[in-house]
Amino acid sequence: MDAHLLPMIAAERRRTADLIDSLTPAQLDTPSLCGAWTVREVAGHLVSPLVEPPWRLLPLLVGAGFRPHVANARLARRVARRPPGELAAALREHAEHRFRPPVVGWPGQLTDLQVHGQDIRRPLGLPADLDPDRLRISLDFLTGGRAVGFVDRRRVAGLRFEATDLGWSAGDGPVVRGPGAALLLALTGRRAALADLTGEGVATLAAR
Repeated sequence: MDAHLLPMIAAERRRTADLIDSLTPAQLDTPSLCGAWTVREVAGHLVSPLVEPPWRLLPLLVGAGFRPHVANARLARRVARRPPGELAAALREHAEHRFRPPVVGWPGQLTDLQVHGQDIRRPLGLPADLDPDRLRISLDFLTGGRAVGFVDRRRVAGLRFEATDLGWSAGDGPVVRGPGAALLLALTGRRAALADLTGEGVATLAAR
């Protein structure tokens, strides 16, 4: 049903490859918006499911006490040790890889690429430059109840989200309004985007 997303996922991987190729060593070592990861480690995370067979995750999973997020973080850091050019080349070579994460599927993969792209771009002062159609799909995914691991549903419950540049909205309650790229980040818990948002729901979202 979601196979129409595969060309969009491929386009995002190629776009991320171009971005990685454009960055200096200092930019690659800049802290991203994603936890304790650097920009380079975010790139490693995006590449890892394309170049590492699933069985290699098992020892990491055991060593992490069967905590998938910890195992994935360790795998991302391992892959990130590769030269940046190799990371970019892997994204291009495997742009059409049909990797489908469990539970969240291809909508989750498309959203992961777009969110992590902003995790890289925003700290570096680079424009979001997101495709509106792909962004709408990810916003629908994040507010549609399927985004396990992406959205804390208690944090966003009872709020209405409106993208001022897309003609998009979802939810009921006090409004959180702003550019779609900022909503993408706010829905996934990136507090840096709150400054770009307005509406009576922003204070509630910030307090949760």
